[in-house]
Amino acid sequence: MHIPDGYLSPATCVVGYVVAVPVAAVAARRVENVVKTRQVPTLAMLSAVSFLVMMFNIPIPDGTTAHAVGGALIAVVLGPWAALIAVAVALGFQALLFGDGGVLAFGVNVFNMGVVLPFVAYGIYRLLSRGSTLISWRRVVGAAVGGYVGLNAAAICVGIELGIQPDLFHDASGTPLYSPYHLSQALPAMLFAHLLIAGIAEAALAGGVVAYLQQANIPLLQVNHPGVPVDAADNAAPKPRLRPGAVALSAMAVLVLLTPLGLLAPGGAFGEDAPQDLDLGDLGLSAVPTGLAKYAGFWNHTLLGDYGFSNGSHTNIGYLVSAVVGIVVVGAAVYLIAFGLRALGSRGWSRTRTDPARTAAETGS
Repeated sequence: MHIPDGYLSPATCVVGYVVAVPVAAVAARRVENVVKTRQVPTLAMLSAVSFLVMMFNIPIPDGTTAHAVGGALIAVVLGPWAALIAVAVALGFQALLFGDGGVLAFGVNVFNMGVVLPFVAYGIYRLLSRGSTLISWRRVVGAAVGGYVGLNAAAICVGIELGIQPDLFHDASGTPLYSPYHLSQALPAMLFAHLLIAGIAEAALAGGVVAYLQQANIPLLQVNHPGVPVDAADNAAPKPRLRPGAVALSAMAVLVLLTPLGLLAPGGAFGEDAPQDLDLGDLGLSAVPTGLAKYAGFWNHTLLGDYGFSNGSHTNIGYLVSAVVGIVVVGAAVYLIAFGLRALGSRGWSRTRTDPARTAAETGS
């Protein structure tokens, strides 16, 4: 779902930034309603988890790959505005440091994975869990279904964005300048990958973690659910059985060690790794579209391009190093951003700090 540079016209990329930047600015103001100082490390950790799960490429029968994002989980735990900030930061460093997703296409990628996914997922979650207690099974089902629908809503957006390029941007002969895939090709490809594979992974991640938190860390679930009773008897939240921080760090360590599994599914069937991989004959083209060829290498200053060393050696070690670098950089960046927003909010910068009733209406269930 990471759209590389060159597959979207510059005009489309500009529209992506025009939409993503103001929404991110609103998120920066809204996020302090839920993410208090003590939750900042949690937000940083969840952002790092989002980065990690996007490194797990799942093979798709048509020759490409797909992956979960983690936006639905963050939306349920800390709210969709926090999810937008977390996913956007992860996407930014993926593009700049690892060449995963375009720099020109960054605004569009943020819209798809940072706006559409978490907000659709959170809307479905609230709809299915409305009126239930924090330990209700409906919370788990709502998170899972929300994750599945949210990811596929984002996939539909990607399919549309790619599919309209040949009709909107072509030369005098009708040859596409950027993405060569029409809607009839792009939409089915995106939906096939995400309805059958990636959506299930996103659902399992969101539903599984919520189920775990119901048993082990109710206070964390209460952050984004003010006023929601723990159970039917409205008992106080029990103390966590295990130290949540230790469990989270252990889980992240396991994810890091497992990240080389993503190398088992290189994909590339649709030219996402390199335009030269396009099957030009099947597309009726004699050469790579000129705009795609021009902008595909727009950003070439990656630290660990394609999550590996520049000489292509020791791919497993390169993937592990990329995972460690990514979680440190992404986690630290979100940590600093969140604390910065908290500091600005304490000085009256944000106008979203209103009465508790309004806060609960905007972020609770």
